[in-house]
Amino acid sequence: MKSKKNSNVPTEAGTMTFFESIRECFTKYAEFNGRASRSEFWWFTLFVTLVASALLLINETVSNIFLVAILLPLLAAGTRRLRDSGKDPWWQLFLLVPVGGIVALGIMGALPPAFQT
Repeated sequence: MKSKKNSNVPTEAGTMTFFESIRECFTKYAEFNGRASRSEFWWFTLFVTLVASALLLINETVSNIFLVAILLPLLAAGTRRLRDSGKDPWWQLFLLVPVGGIVALGIMGALPPAFQT
């Protein structure tokens, strides 16, 4: 027998599928409180990267408009992810540092949760 999973509930202790994480990040597009699992943050980051790259092939202006439009949900997801890993959300200012800031935040985004629920 096959068991039906409830698609609204994240699977296995906070891990989310690609589409669940996109839906969650757009639902909480301006919510900077709370926590985001690693899977939620990284799937959403992959989505933004893939869509921006595809739009860049079509038209650079359209890609830039998409990136500006997606900035708030991406910052909110990053804030929730940093909070989940026990870091201060102000660490996102490292994105202003070329290359090194992205690497530092990538490492922080990959850290396990600081508090288990």
